[in-house]
Amino acid sequence: MDCLKIKELIYECDDDSMPLLNQIQVWWHTLTCSNCAQHSKLFEVTKKIMSEDFFPASPDFEDSIMAKIVAEIEEEELENAHAIPGGISTKRWVVTGIIIMISLVTAFFSLDYQNLASEWGMSFLLPMGITIGIILTIYGAVFIGSHLKELSERFGL
Repeated sequence: MDCLKIKELIYECDDDSMPLLNQIQVWWHTLTCSNCAQHSKLFEVTKKIMSEDFFPASPDFEDSIMAKIVAEIEEEELENAHAIPGGISTKRWVVTGIIIMISLVTAFFSLDYQNLASEWGMSFLLPMGITIGIILTIYGAVFIGSHLKELSERFGL
């Protein structure tokens, strides 16, 4: 067998789980190949060190990490307690607001608007402006009202 296959056998199998024929092949190869014998000994030493408590427990470090985890869980529970079940996130509110704004602005570029504006003249702009103003005002009021606590914490009010 070549050195690569012997190293694979050494790394993949423990002495207990390795078949007898493979143990004999590894033993014979390590007897004749000093490089593989050195790798085998280094692997055994490393395995022995890692099987024991190589990294001692650090109770101070463990306590601080666990305290941070508990604080994070409590913070999430507090946020979830104030959340409205089935509510819409702030990100979705903003995306929806942008979509509403784009749709209201692009309404002026449609062919229907051009036909109505030519028939009604400048008097059509006033009801259109009032309608857009009412929609944006209602949307903004509902958004601010539903996110009052978050906004007051963010802006320090």
